[in-house]
Amino acid sequence: MADWLAAIILGLVEGLTEFIPVSSTGHLLLAKQALGLGDEPWDTFIVMIQLGAILAVVALYFQRLWKVLIGLPGKDPAARLFALSVLLAFIPSAIVGLLFHDFIKEVLFNTTIVCVTLIIGGFALIALERWAPVPREHDAMKFSWKTALGVGLFQCLSIIPGVSRSGATIVGGLLLGVEKRAAAEFSFFLAIPTMVAAFGLDFWESREMINADVAGIIAIGFVVSFISGLFIVRFLIDFVGRYGFAPFAAWRILIGTVGLLGIWLYA
Repeated sequence: MADWLAAIILGLVEGLTEFIPVSSTGHLLLAKQALGLGDEPWDTFIVMIQLGAILAVVALYFQRLWKVLIGLPGKDPAARLFALSVLLAFIPSAIVGLLFHDFIKEVLFNTTIVCVTLIIGGFALIALERWAPVPREHDAMKFSWKTALGVGLFQCLSIIPGVSRSGATIVGGLLLGVEKRAAAEFSFFLAIPTMVAAFGLDFWESREMINADVAGIIAIGFVVSFISGLFIVRFLIDFVGRYGFAPFAAWRILIGTVGLLGIWLYA
């Protein structure tokens, strides 16, 4: 398969899965293996194109984010509360990601781990649909510092491919008493600093292998993930409000099971 076509396919997978709790990295690793692609530069590609999907959040929430940005110099209490909550939620995963970056790529980028964690996460979502605490917080831009930090600690679980960054933060939010739509929105906002940092770190670590050809396929995947991410962000909040997270749980279990069967058959 031509590299440009593989980049388009993986870009679509990234954009369509980044914000739903099914693990974009897990799906990308499974897709990479299904397409017969090697580890490098494709493992670097997988991390770096995630920024394209994140920019979709910036585009769609630009007015709200801009209001926060211009409110900070004027010490707007609402802007400061939101900025502090995102910062507190970001710090734990930033520390863990920095400390374990090489271990994550060399050891945890494993399709068996991905499939197992997809299945476990699916059952966790089903359990939460039934037994989640009664929501106490309903506005993603007004979380208490304790809730924000708790969500950030849950995000650390997403260093394991297949857990899902959005899944970990949404599950954490639900367990901490956050309403479903607010949990999904805060996951969007937290993705911005998290994925910008992951992009920057991976770019620096991989800078010597990123030649013109590699940069070209990354650019293709970046654009495709941005466009498909726009679609999903527009669609997700209403979908979650209407159907909850059970459909995503079923998808996780299905893909994880099919993946394990494929690994067993072709081992």
